Amino acid sequence: MRQDGVRAQRREQTRQALLGEGRRLFSERGYADVGLAEIVAAAGVTKGALYHHFAGKTELFRAVLEETQQEVARRVGAAAAAHDDPWEQLVAGCQEFLTAATDPERQRVMLVDGPAVLGWSEWRAMDEAGSARHLAEALTALVDAGVIAGQPVAPLVHLLSGAMNEAALWLATTAAPEDLAPTRSALERLLGALRP
Repeated sequence: MRQDGVRAQRREQTRQALLGEGRRLFSERGYADVGLAEIVAAAGVTKGALYHHFAGKTELFRAVLEETQQEVARRVGAAAAAHDDPWEQLVAGCQEFLTAATDPERQRVMLVDGPAVLGWSEWRAMDEAGSARHLAEALTALVDAGVIAGQPVAPLVHLLSGAMNEAALWLATTAAPEDLAPTRSALERLLGALRP
């Protein structure tokens, strides 16, 4: 049993090394400019070890994207949980998404290469399974409580999600860090318009 535990620990260390180096390289240079040989060399493992964990570069990228999305979701959830009022939770969560997604490491993986590498449909499904689902739950609760005017939630989720993704992309490509504050203010005004 002890030997199996050691092997399992080594496998997990190898997997984490591949994810870490894959994420670093994908975020620095983009998916297209990174080769498998470079990833395995940086992780200090063989190609066989990579293929033991992932079917190839695309599957490794998918795992990096999923890990990145989960990290952002945790940050959004923590920002929302810091407030008791459901409206403030929504605003804080949306603002944290905007801030977290503008980090260059996350932005390239999540918003630039994600849809390009996996295709729009798969990327969108992953986004909906994570952040869009939480946004829908928050908006539904606010509509049900009368905080937001009664309306279908699905179109609202897609509009807000699209606006925040586009703003994050724009922020990540501007050379002006001071653009974040006015963008956050614009998002707050946009969200505020939802209230009756």
